[in-house]
Amino acid sequence: MKKDSIAIDMDGVMADVEAHFLSWFNKEYLTSLTHEDLKGKSESKAFPVKGIIKKYANTPGFFESVPVMEGAVEAVKKLQQTYDVYVVSAAMEFPNSLIEKRNWLKKHFPFIDWRNIILCGSKHIINTDYMIDDHPKNLDPFKGETLLFEAFHNIKIKNHSRAKNWNDVLNYFDVNSD
Repeated sequence: MKKDSIAIDMDGVMADVEAHFLSWFNKEYLTSLTHEDLKGKSESKAFPVKGIIKKYANTPGFFESVPVMEGAVEAVKKLQQTYDVYVVSAAMEFPNSLIEKRNWLKKHFPFIDWRNIILCGSKHIINTDYMIDDHPKNLDPFKGETLLFEAFHNIKIKNHSRAKNWNDVLNYFDVNSD
């Protein structure tokens, strides 16, 4: 019997880039911005320095040092028991990220087979049954079922099912019981 498939975004879903951006910004500018300060703002307006997100995303070492989203490792393992899980990241925008994202996955998610990692330019080609992402631009054209992983920049989005954390994801897919 064929398993249903899930495409899971990396940045903002498996990898806590929000915390990483905050950490780098606060360290560089000696500020104390918090998650609350970012809520409801677009990525381009979240930080008071124009272009800072792109600057950090293009800095060697940024993607390889991103912390893992709380609960992600355990949740992905649970999902793999029932679903074919693919990690999908639009990595071509930041070419330095390609090898770093592969290394990050190998370190934190070594149980994900390399054949289930898709580093691409646009996610519109993804044809899984489900997609979990923090960006509506990736979910809107998707033909399967969508799950918006909550992030500061998508708080106002209402047209997708929503998960605030990995426990919500497991509940959505009804795999939370041990």
